[in-house]
Amino acid sequence: MPRPRTHDEKLRDRLLEEAGRRVAEEGPTSLSLRRLAADAGTSTSAVYSLFGGKSELIRAVFLEASRRFGERLATVETSDDPADDLRRLGLAYREFAVANPNLYAVLFSRPMPDFEPDEDAKRESLGNFTPLAEMVGTAIEKGVVEGEPGTVAMGLWAIVHGLVTLELQGNLPEGLDPAAQYEEVMMRTLRGWLA
Repeated sequence: MPRPRTHDEKLRDRLLEEAGRRVAEEGPTSLSLRRLAADAGTSTSAVYSLFGGKSELIRAVFLEASRRFGERLATVETSDDPADDLRRLGLAYREFAVANPNLYAVLFSRPMPDFEPDEDAKRESLGNFTPLAEMVGTAIEKGVVEGEPGTVAMGLWAIVHGLVTLELQGNLPEGLDPAAQYEEVMMRTLRGWLA
């Protein structure tokens, strides 16, 4: 009977989660493979077996963050109301970031000074911009939104990214309800683009 595989996808996911958490909470120098393995309840040989080494682990964390972010955005289905589609996409953006702050930080904050995504990783990550670009294009085609598609999409992305980043980094004034403020600011910004 073959030996059960102990270095499986479950362990890989656990290592990715722990690596993302550690980098986001303690900074880039905190990602020691030995410490990561111990915190995940495994050995450094498992890390090497699953990833090959530290640089490959960091790249895998980045790609996993990108994949999960893209999956969340892809759950927003289009309807007959392009403005509401954009609203729901913006809410999905924030929901992902709040639920996965460590992976969001790895994806957008580049907390690892020695890591620069290669062209394939960048291309995959920028693919997450596609749902927004497509929804903006549809909104313009239907006459709901006015403007150049790339400019509108970039403007909306900048607003939601900025709001989420302020929230996650604890830079919002006390007494604000981040979820309510986020939606209101997002919708007021969107109204500026409406035809």
